[in-house]
Amino acid sequence: MADRYLTDSPALAPLFARGALRSPFKRPRPNADVPHTRLVLPGVRVDLSRLAAYERVCGFATGDDSLPVTYPHVLGFPPAMRLMSGSDFPLPLLGLVHTSVEITRHSALPAAGEYELAVHVEGLAPHRRGTEAVVVTEVRDAGQIVWESRSTYLARHRTGSAAPQAAGDERGPLPAVAEWRIAGDVGRRYGAASGDRNPIHLHPLTARLFGFPRAIAHGMWTLARCLAAHGVPRTALVRAEFRAPVLLPGTVRYAADDRGGFELRGAAGERLHMTGEVLPPAG
Repeated sequence: MADRYLTDSPALAPLFARGALRSPFKRPRPNADVPHTRLVLPGVRVDLSRLAAYERVCGFATGDDSLPVTYPHVLGFPPAMRLMSGSDFPLPLLGLVHTSVEITRHSALPAAGEYELAVHVEGLAPHRRGTEAVVVTEVRDAGQIVWESRSTYLARHRTGSAAPQAAGDERGPLPAVAEWRIAGDVGRRYGAASGDRNPIHLHPLTARLFGFPRAIAHGMWTLARCLAAHGVPRTALVRAEFRAPVLLPGTVRYAADDRGGFELRGAAGERLHMTGEVLPPAG
Protein backbone atom coordinates (compact mmCIF):
# COMPACT_ATOMS: atom_id res chain seq x y z
CA MET A 1 0.00 0.00 0.00
CA ALA A 2 1.40 3.38 -1.05
CA ASP A 3 1.31 6.39 1.27
CA ARG A 4 0.08 9.68 -0.14
CA TYR A 5 0.74 12.72 2.04
CA LEU A 6 -1.77 15.55 2.24
CA THR A 7 -0.84 19.13 3.04
CA ASP A 8 -4.22 20.04 4.54
CA SER A 9 -7.48 18.44 5.56
CA PRO A 10 -9.72 18.12 2.46
CA ALA A 11 -12.82 20.31 2.20
CA LEU A 12 -15.89 18.11 2.61
CA ALA A 13 -18.43 19.92 0.40
CA PRO A 14 -16.55 19.28 -2.89
CA LEU A 15 -16.01 15.65 -1.84
CA PHE A 16 -19.72 15.14 -1.21
CA ALA A 17 -20.47 16.65 -4.63
CA ARG A 18 -17.81 14.54 -6.38
CA GLY A 19 -19.05 11.38 -4.71
CA ALA A 20 -22.67 12.15 -5.58
CA LEU A 21 -21.84 12.69 -9.24
CA ARG A 22 -19.91 9.42 -9.46
CA SER A 23 -22.41 7.32 -7.51
CA PRO A 24 -24.80 6.45 -10.39
CA PHE A 25 -21.94 4.90 -12.37
CA LYS A 26 -20.76 2.51 -9.66
CA ARG A 27 -21.91 -1.12 -9.43
CA PRO A 28 -20.94 -2.46 -5.99
CA ARG A 29 -19.83 -6.06 -5.48
CA PRO A 30 -17.87 -7.73 -2.67
CA ASN A 31 -14.98 -8.86 -4.90
CA ALA A 32 -14.23 -5.42 -6.35
CA ASP A 33 -10.82 -3.81 -5.95
CA VAL A 34 -10.38 -1.10 -3.32
CA PRO A 35 -7.97 1.85 -3.33
CA HIS A 36 -4.41 0.78 -2.54
CA THR A 37 -3.52 4.18 -1.14
CA ARG A 38 -3.20 5.29 2.46
CA LEU A 39 -3.79 8.99 2.92
CA VAL A 40 -1.54 10.55 5.56
CA LEU A 41 -2.13 13.97 7.07
CA PRO A 42 0.72 15.16 9.34
CA GLY A 43 0.77 18.13 11.68
CA VAL A 44 -2.89 17.97 12.68
CA ARG A 45 -3.92 20.42 15.39
CA VAL A 46 -7.39 20.73 16.88
CA ASP A 47 -9.50 23.86 16.42
CA LEU A 48 -10.49 24.40 20.06
CA SER A 49 -13.61 26.45 19.27
CA ARG A 50 -14.89 23.74 16.95
CA LEU A 51 -14.04 21.13 19.58
CA ALA A 52 -16.07 23.06 22.17
CA ALA A 53 -19.07 23.14 19.81
CA TYR A 54 -18.71 19.38 19.32
CA GLU A 55 -18.55 18.79 23.06
CA ARG A 56 -21.67 20.87 23.66
CA VAL A 57 -23.81 19.17 21.02
CA CYS A 58 -22.70 15.68 22.10
CA GLY A 59 -23.00 16.23 25.85
CA PHE A 60 -19.31 15.99 26.76
CA ALA A 61 -17.88 18.26 29.44
CA THR A 62 -16.29 21.30 27.80
CA GLY A 63 -12.81 22.52 28.53
CA ASP A 64 -11.30 19.08 29.19
CA ASP A 65 -7.59 18.82 28.42
CA SER A 66 -8.13 15.59 26.42
CA LEU A 67 -10.16 14.89 23.30
CA PRO A 68 -13.45 12.97 23.64
CA VAL A 69 -12.98 9.37 22.54
CA THR A 70 -15.06 9.92 19.38
CA TYR A 71 -13.48 13.21 18.28
CA PRO A 72 -10.59 11.72 16.25
CA HIS A 73 -13.27 10.28 13.96
CA VAL A 74 -14.17 13.89 13.10
CA LEU A 75 -10.53 14.64 12.28
CA GLY A 76 -10.22 11.54 10.11
CA PHE A 77 -13.53 11.92 8.30
CA PRO A 78 -12.32 14.33 5.54
CA PRO A 79 -9.46 12.05 4.39
CA ALA A 80 -11.83 9.08 4.59
CA MET A 81 -14.32 10.97 2.42
CA ARG A 82 -11.58 11.72 -0.09
CA LEU A 83 -11.00 8.00 -0.46
CA MET A 84 -14.69 7.09 -0.59
CA SER A 85 -15.51 9.77 -3.15
CA GLY A 86 -12.68 8.74 -5.48
CA SER A 87 -13.15 7.01 -8.80
CA ASP A 88 -11.30 3.91 -7.55
CA PHE A 89 -13.61 3.40 -4.55
CA PRO A 90 -16.10 0.75 -5.75
CA LEU A 91 -19.16 1.70 -3.68
CA PRO A 92 -21.48 4.63 -4.44
CA LEU A 93 -21.21 7.41 -1.87
CA LEU A 94 -24.90 8.26 -2.16
CA GLY A 95 -26.87 5.98 0.12
CA LEU A 96 -23.79 4.64 1.91
CA VAL A 97 -24.79 3.72 5.49
CA HIS A 98 -22.46 3.69 8.49
CA THR A 99 -23.32 0.34 10.12
CA SER A 100 -20.69 -0.13 12.84
CA VAL A 101 -17.52 1.25 14.38
CA GLU A 102 -14.78 -0.10 16.62
CA ILE A 103 -12.55 2.41 18.39
CA THR A 104 -9.42 1.70 20.42
CA ARG A 105 -7.98 4.51 22.51
CA HIS A 106 -4.50 3.55 23.65
CA SER A 107 -3.90 6.72 25.65
CA ALA A 108 -5.43 10.11 26.31
CA LEU A 109 -5.06 12.59 23.43
CA PRO A 110 -4.28 16.11 24.67
CA ALA A 111 -6.48 18.68 22.95
CA ALA A 112 -3.43 20.90 22.42
CA GLY A 113 -1.37 18.10 20.85
CA GLU A 114 -0.14 17.67 17.28
CA TYR A 115 -0.95 14.40 15.52
CA GLU A 116 -0.55 12.45 12.30
CA LEU A 117 -3.65 10.91 10.74
CA ALA A 118 -3.66 7.97 8.34
CA VAL A 119 -6.71 6.54 6.58
CA HIS A 120 -7.07 3.56 4.26
CA VAL A 121 -9.72 1.16 2.98
CA GLU A 122 -9.01 -2.29 4.39
CA GLY A 123 -11.35 -4.21 2.11
CA LEU A 124 -14.88 -5.24 1.20
CA ALA A 125 -17.18 -7.88 2.66
CA PRO A 126 -20.55 -9.32 1.62
CA HIS A 127 -23.59 -8.31 3.65
CA ARG A 128 -27.09 -9.74 3.50
CA ARG A 129 -28.26 -6.39 2.12
CA GLY A 130 -25.31 -5.56 -0.13
CA THR A 131 -21.59 -4.88 0.26
CA GLU A 132 -19.70 -3.35 3.17
CA ALA A 133 -16.41 -1.46 3.09
CA VAL A 134 -14.06 -1.31 6.08
CA VAL A 135 -12.29 2.03 6.55
CA VAL A 136 -9.40 2.21 9.01
CA THR A 137 -8.26 5.44 10.68
CA GLU A 138 -5.10 5.74 12.78
CA VAL A 139 -3.88 8.64 14.90
CA ARG A 140 -0.18 8.79 15.81
CA ASP A 141 1.63 10.90 18.37
CA ALA A 142 5.43 10.96 17.99
CA GLY A 143 5.18 7.89 15.75
CA GLN A 144 3.10 5.82 18.17
CA ILE A 145 -0.54 4.86 17.47
CA VAL A 146 -2.62 6.43 20.23
CA TRP A 147 -6.07 5.99 18.66
CA GLU A 148 -7.48 3.80 15.88
CA SER A 149 -10.85 2.87 14.45
CA ARG A 150 -12.50 0.51 12.00
CA SER A 151 -15.73 1.75 10.45
CA THR A 152 -18.00 -0.30 8.21
CA TYR A 153 -20.10 1.35 5.51
CA LEU A 154 -22.87 -0.49 3.69
CA ALA A 155 -23.91 -0.03 0.07
CA ARG A 156 -27.32 -1.65 -0.37
CA HIS A 157 -27.98 -3.69 -3.47
CA ARG A 158 -29.43 -7.01 -4.47
CA THR A 159 -27.36 -9.99 -3.48
CA GLY A 160 -27.27 -13.31 -5.27
CA SER A 161 -26.05 -15.42 -2.36
CA ALA A 162 -26.91 -15.88 1.27
CA ALA A 163 -24.58 -13.71 3.36
CA PRO A 164 -24.42 -14.05 7.14
CA GLN A 165 -27.50 -12.76 8.91
CA ALA A 166 -27.23 -9.79 11.21
CA ALA A 167 -27.07 -10.59 14.89
CA GLY A 168 -30.39 -10.31 16.65
CA ASP A 169 -31.22 -8.49 19.86
CA GLU A 170 -30.70 -11.64 21.94
CA ARG A 171 -29.66 -10.10 25.25
CA GLY A 172 -32.92 -8.21 25.79
CA PRO A 173 -33.23 -4.59 26.87
CA LEU A 174 -30.62 -3.19 29.24
CA PRO A 175 -31.68 -1.27 32.37
CA ALA A 176 -32.99 2.17 31.39
CA VAL A 177 -30.91 5.08 32.69
CA ALA A 178 -32.35 8.18 31.06
CA GLU A 179 -34.84 9.41 28.48
CA TRP A 180 -33.64 12.09 26.08
CA ARG A 181 -35.73 14.45 23.99
CA ILE A 182 -33.64 15.14 20.88
CA ALA A 183 -34.19 18.50 19.20
CA GLY A 184 -34.87 18.80 15.50
CA ASP A 185 -31.75 20.87 14.90
CA VAL A 186 -29.27 18.32 16.29
CA GLY A 187 -28.30 17.20 12.79
CA ARG A 188 -27.50 20.77 11.74
CA ARG A 189 -25.61 21.52 14.97
CA TYR A 190 -23.58 18.32 14.78
CA GLY A 191 -22.98 18.92 11.07
CA ALA A 192 -21.60 22.39 11.81
CA ALA A 193 -19.29 21.04 14.54
CA SER A 194 -18.13 17.93 12.66
CA GLY A 195 -18.27 19.10 9.05
CA ASP A 196 -20.54 16.16 8.11
CA ARG A 197 -23.39 18.02 6.38
CA ASN A 198 -25.00 15.05 4.69
CA PRO A 199 -28.48 16.26 3.60
CA ILE A 200 -30.25 13.33 5.32
CA HIS A 201 -29.31 14.90 8.66
CA LEU A 202 -30.10 18.55 7.99
CA HIS A 203 -33.75 19.09 7.07
CA PRO A 204 -36.95 17.06 6.52
CA LEU A 205 -37.16 18.15 2.89
CA THR A 206 -33.65 16.99 1.99
CA ALA A 207 -34.08 13.81 4.06
CA ARG A 208 -37.23 12.91 2.10
CA LEU A 209 -35.20 12.88 -1.10
CA PHE A 210 -33.44 9.81 0.32
CA GLY A 211 -36.53 8.05 1.64
CA PHE A 212 -36.64 9.30 5.23
CA PRO A 213 -39.83 10.92 6.60
CA ARG A 214 -37.75 13.40 8.62
CA ALA A 215 -34.11 14.27 9.14
CA ILE A 216 -32.16 11.60 11.02
CA ALA A 217 -29.42 11.94 13.63
CA HIS A 218 -25.84 11.14 12.67
CA GLY A 219 -24.84 7.70 13.86
CA MET A 220 -21.63 9.08 15.33
CA TRP A 221 -23.64 11.70 17.24
CA THR A 222 -25.78 8.97 18.83
CA LEU A 223 -22.61 7.11 19.80
CA ALA A 224 -20.92 10.23 21.18
CA ARG A 225 -24.04 11.16 23.15
CA CYS A 226 -24.19 7.70 24.71
CA LEU A 227 -20.48 7.66 25.55
CA ALA A 228 -20.72 11.11 27.13
CA ALA A 229 -23.31 9.64 29.50
CA HIS A 230 -21.60 6.26 29.88
CA GLY A 231 -18.06 7.45 30.52
CA VAL A 232 -14.92 6.01 28.89
CA PRO A 233 -11.63 5.19 30.67
CA ARG A 234 -8.34 6.67 29.53
CA THR A 235 -7.62 3.47 27.57
CA ALA A 236 -10.58 1.59 26.15
CA LEU A 237 -12.07 -0.44 23.35
CA VAL A 238 -15.46 0.83 22.14
CA ARG A 239 -17.68 -1.17 19.83
CA ALA A 240 -21.01 0.01 18.45
CA GLU A 241 -23.55 -1.14 15.86
CA PHE A 242 -26.01 1.28 14.33
CA ARG A 243 -29.29 -0.62 13.99
CA ALA A 244 -31.98 1.90 13.01
CA PRO A 245 -31.98 5.67 12.37
CA VAL A 246 -33.16 8.14 15.01
CA LEU A 247 -35.72 10.52 13.51
CA LEU A 248 -35.49 14.20 14.45
CA PRO A 249 -37.02 15.51 16.59
CA GLY A 250 -37.59 12.43 18.73
CA THR A 251 -37.44 10.83 22.14
CA VAL A 252 -35.07 7.97 22.93
CA ARG A 253 -34.18 5.85 25.92
CA TYR A 254 -30.56 5.42 26.94
CA ALA A 255 -29.77 2.20 28.82
CA ALA A 256 -26.60 0.67 30.26
CA ASP A 257 -25.39 -2.13 32.50
CA ASP A 258 -22.44 -2.60 34.86
CA ARG A 259 -20.52 -4.78 32.37
CA GLY A 260 -19.85 -1.96 29.92
CA GLY A 261 -22.87 -2.47 27.66
CA PHE A 262 -25.06 0.40 26.50
CA GLU A 263 -27.83 0.92 23.99
CA LEU A 264 -30.26 3.45 22.58
CA ARG A 265 -33.92 2.58 22.02
CA GLY A 266 -37.11 4.35 21.08
CA ALA A 267 -39.11 5.88 23.92
CA ALA A 268 -41.39 2.85 24.04
CA GLY A 269 -38.35 0.57 24.34
CA GLU A 270 -39.21 -1.55 21.31
CA ARG A 271 -37.14 -0.08 18.48
CA LEU A 272 -33.42 -0.62 18.92
CA HIS A 273 -31.34 2.19 17.43
CA MET A 274 -27.85 1.30 18.60
CA THR A 275 -25.97 -1.22 20.74
CA GLY A 276 -22.48 -0.87 22.11
CA GLU A 277 -19.96 -1.76 24.74
CA VAL A 278 -16.93 -0.23 26.44
CA LEU A 279 -14.17 -2.71 27.29
CA PRO A 280 -10.49 -2.71 28.23
CA PRO A 281 -8.35 -2.55 25.08
CA ALA A 282 -7.27 -5.87 23.62
CA GLY A 283 -3.81 -7.00 24.65
